[in-house]
Amino acid sequence: MTAWSASPDHPLPSSEHRLNHVDSVEAAGTSPGRQQPWSELGLKADEYTQIREILGRRPTSAELAMYSVMWSEHCSYKSSKVHLRQFSENVTDEMRAHLMVGIGENAGVVDIGNGYAVTFKIESHNHPSYVEPYQGAATGVGGIVRDILAMGARPVAVMDPLRFGPLDAPDTHRVLPGIVAGVGGYGNCLGLPNIGGETVFHPSYAGNPLVNALCIGVMRHEQIHLAKASGTGNLVVLYGARTGGDGIGGVSVLASETFDSGGPAKRPSVQVGDPFQEKLLIESTLELFAEELVVGIQDLGGAGLSCATSELASAGDGGMHVWLDRVPLRDSSLAPEEILMSESQERMMAVVEPGDVKRFLEICEKWEVEATVIGAVDDSGRLTIEWRGETVVDVPPRSVAHDGPTYRRPFARPDWQDALQADTGAALVRPATGEELRETLVTLVSSPGLCDKSWVTDQYDRYVQGNTALAQPEDAGMVRVDAESGLGVAVSTDANGRFTLLDPYLGAQLALAESYRNVATSGARPLAVSDCLNFGSPEDPAVMWQFAEATRGLADGCRALGVPVTGGNVSLYNQTGATAILPTPVVAVLGVIDDVARRTPSGFASEGQQIYLLGTTRDELCGSEWAQVVHGHLGGRPPVVDLAAEKELADILVNASRDGLIDAAHDLSEGGLAQALVESCLRHWVGARVWLPEHLDPFVALFSESSARAVVAVPRSEEVRFTDMCGARGFPHLRVGVTDGVGQDAVLDVQGRFTVPLVDLHAAWSGTLPAALG
Repeated sequence: MTAWSASPDHPLPSSEHRLNHVDSVEAAGTSPGRQQPWSELGLKADEYTQIREILGRRPTSAELAMYSVMWSEHCSYKSSKVHLRQFSENVTDEMRAHLMVGIGENAGVVDIGNGYAVTFKIESHNHPSYVEPYQGAATGVGGIVRDILAMGARPVAVMDPLRFGPLDAPDTHRVLPGIVAGVGGYGNCLGLPNIGGETVFHPSYAGNPLVNALCIGVMRHEQIHLAKASGTGNLVVLYGARTGGDGIGGVSVLASETFDSGGPAKRPSVQVGDPFQEKLLIESTLELFAEELVVGIQDLGGAGLSCATSELASAGDGGMHVWLDRVPLRDSSLAPEEILMSESQERMMAVVEPGDVKRFLEICEKWEVEATVIGAVDDSGRLTIEWRGETVVDVPPRSVAHDGPTYRRPFARPDWQDALQADTGAALVRPATGEELRETLVTLVSSPGLCDKSWVTDQYDRYVQGNTALAQPEDAGMVRVDAESGLGVAVSTDANGRFTLLDPYLGAQLALAESYRNVATSGARPLAVSDCLNFGSPEDPAVMWQFAEATRGLADGCRALGVPVTGGNVSLYNQTGATAILPTPVVAVLGVIDDVARRTPSGFASEGQQIYLLGTTRDELCGSEWAQVVHGHLGGRPPVVDLAAEKELADILVNASRDGLIDAAHDLSEGGLAQALVESCLRHWVGARVWLPEHLDPFVALFSESSARAVVAVPRSEEVRFTDMCGARGFPHLRVGVTDGVGQDAVLDVQGRFTVPLVDLHAAWSGTLPAALG
C-alpha cells in the first residue's frame, strides 16, 4: 500500500500540490473537520480517534503518516506485546548471568568471556520477498545487519531460514530463485559468511514464503551503543544513502496485511538495496564508534525516519527538533509525509556532540558516505519536525514510538484441534521388510524437506573473512571471535510448523529444544535465544490461540533451559486469503565455545569409530517427515518434550567435545536416526555398519522423531571414558554401530535389514533440487 492511495473520496493530489500546500500544525488546528485517509494507511477508526485525543486536534498529514507506520502491526507489536511480556518475566539468575542488553534495543547482547560481547537477532522480511523476491530478501539481510551495527558491533556472519510452498508449485519457482539470489547477492557483497539456516517446503507457504534473516555481531564490552537521543544541544546527523520513493509504506504496511488470492500487486512498496553502499556505511560507522563520536544511534529500517526520530527522542532525556527539508533526496518531488515514510535502505541516524560534528563529517566523507545535520536534541519533551519554515509534526515521541495501541485479541482453541490430535494415523501402513525399509529411506532422503540443500547454500559465501569454523550442512554454524584464544560462537535456527500445528505449546518448545541441541552438538554451550514468530492473522481467534500458546511454551522452555530471550521479531498476517501458514516460531540459539579448534563436526571422518545413540527413542511418528512424505498425513500429537533430558544431553555433548571424547555428533530430528546416519556418512563418504536396538521395532528405531537424542562417533580409545560419563549421569546411551569403509565403495549397512551404497544415497539425496530448479 503506498502512502497516499487514490480513492473516489480521497483523490491522489499531485506532487506539486503537496509540496506547495503543506499541511502544517497550524493548519490542522484550524481545520478539524478535514477528511483524512487514515483507513487507506491501515489505521482503524478507534486508532485515528486515539491520535486526535493525544494531539488535541486532528493530525497533520505528516503526523498521520508517522502514526500509521509506527502503529502498524510490524512496528508496534500491538497484537503480540501482551504475550511477549512473558519473555521478560520470571527471569532466573541463570538466565541473567551472561545477559548484557535484553529486549527493547535493536538487538540483544550477551557476554561470552574474555571481554567480548556478541549481539544477535533474527527478523522477518516475508511479505516484501513475496512481492519482489530478490530485493525483498536482499533488503531483509541489509536491515538485520544494520540492527547489529547500531549496537556498536562489527557484523561477522548471517543466517537465513527460508520456507516455501511445494517444490513443484509454479509460485515456488517464481520466488525461490530470486529470494536465494537476493540473500546471497547482498550478503556476499558485504563480505559476510552465511553459516546456516533452513530451507523448508510445505503447501501452507505457497503464496506466503517466509524469509527470516539473522545476523551476529562482535564487540568489546565497552563498545556497546544504544538508541537514545540525549544531551540538550547535541546534533542529529543522517548519513548513508539518499532518501527516495522506494519502500514508502513498505515493510511496515506490507507486514500488517494479508495478501489476497490475486497475488502480488504492491511492487512499489518494496525497498531497493545497495550492498556496496551498506559496506561503506558499516566501515564508516565502526570508525565513528572507534573515535567515540556517537552519543546515540539508530538504523533506518521499517518506518524509516518516522521510526528513527521518534524512537531516539522517546528513549532520550528531552526532545528533538528536525529540519526535514535538509534530508538529502533522490527524488525532489517527495512530500514531507513521503520522506517520513520512506524505507530507503542503507541509512543511519546518529546523535553527536556539537564539537564532534566536524570530525564525524570528515570520516563520512573519507568513506564516501553522505552525511547531513538534520536536527538537534532539545529539552521540549516533544518531537517537532519542520518543513520549509512550517511545523508539520509536533507530537509526544513516546506516543508514536512506544505508547501505541495494545490489543488483547480474543483467542480460542479452534474447534478442529481435538479432531486433529485424535487423528493419529495409527492405521497408516508402515514398512516391515528390509526392502520396504530401504525404499522408505531412499524416498525420505530424496524428499524436498530432507534432501541436500547445496543448490541453495552454494550460492552463499560461507567462508569469507576466514573465521568460519562450521557452516551448512553442519548442525550449527560457528565463527571464531578471537584469533589468539580461539574463542567462538555457534548459532542454530529451527522450527517445525507441523508440530506447532498439532500442539503450539509443545511445538515451540520442540523448536527451542532442537536449536539448543544443534548448538550443543557443535561443542558450544547454549547461552541465549532470539526468535522470529511467524503466524497468520491475529484477527483470527484460532491463530491468536496458536500464538499465545507458542509464546507461553517458548517462555516456559527458556526458563527450564536457563537461556534468556534477548530479542526477536513477530511477523503476523502470514496468510493468503483465509488460509494461514503453519504456525512457525523460528528459534535461534547462540552458544559459546572456548576454542573453535575443539568443535565437533556432524560427519563421520574415519573408519573404526564407535557409533552411539544417546537418548530415548519412542514410537513418535505423528507430524513426522515419514507421515508427511509417504502418506500426506498430519495429525496426532508431536513428540514428548523432556527439557531436563535436553539439558543433560547438551552437557554431555559439550563436555565430550571439550575433552576430545567424540569426533562427530549429529542431532536426531526430522527423519530420525536414518536421516542422521545418511547425512553423517555422506559428509566425508564414510560408511557405517549399524545394528538396531532389539527392543524397538526397526521402523520406529530408524524413523521416529523423538526429541533429546543425538548420534555420536567415539574413537575406540575414548569409548570407556565416554560411556563412564554417560553412565555416571544415568543418561541413556547405546552402541548401535561402527564406521566402516571409505570412498565410493562404502555402504550404509543396517545389519539384518538392508544395505545401500553411499553412491546411491548421494544420488537420491543430492538430485532433488537440481532436478526441480535447474
